[in-house]
Amino acid sequence: MNKLAFPLSLIAIAASVFAIFQLQSSSEQVYVDVNKLLDGYKRTKIVKAEFEAKAKTLNANVDSLMADWQNELKTYEKERSRMSKKELELKQQLLGNKQQQINNYQQVIQKQIQEEDKKSTQTVINDINDYVKEYGKKHNHKIIFGASGGGNIMYADEVSDLTQEILEGLNAEFEGK
Repeated sequence: MNKLAFPLSLIAIAASVFAIFQLQSSSEQVYVDVNKLLDGYKRTKIVKAEFEAKAKTLNANVDSLMADWQNELKTYEKERSRMSKKELELKQQLLGNKQQQINNYQQVIQKQIQEEDKKSTQTVINDINDYVKEYGKKHNHKIIFGASGGGNIMYADEVSDLTQEILEGLNAEFEGK
């Protein structure tokens, strides 16, 4: 029996040490809700408003070109009965070319809007990531998980949630406080 007691006691000690280590490391595992950070960060609202204003201006340019083309089309429809066959063909070709140019321009503008949206969103994400990284170093966290509602963290004790604390610090830093 003594030969069995020693290996069993070693296993028990190892299990106890492992359990203690697990308790210590699990208390160091914290997370932030990324969606709440994005929504609550004051710079997000500013960047979003700037982007929306820019997108509105770009879309207004397309709308203006489209309205001009539609007016030309209406004029053509009114005057076509008085046009010769050659004039009809030429006007139809001109209207078709103009419509194609507007469509191409609209595609370029939509691509530009998407790139601007991506760039502005990335700016905000970079701010958040940089702040969380510095926060983690300052508070000696080994890891800070980012939950986004997509299933990466299905459950966590609210004690482990740093979202509000991070958000307050992030906004204070943005406002220069």
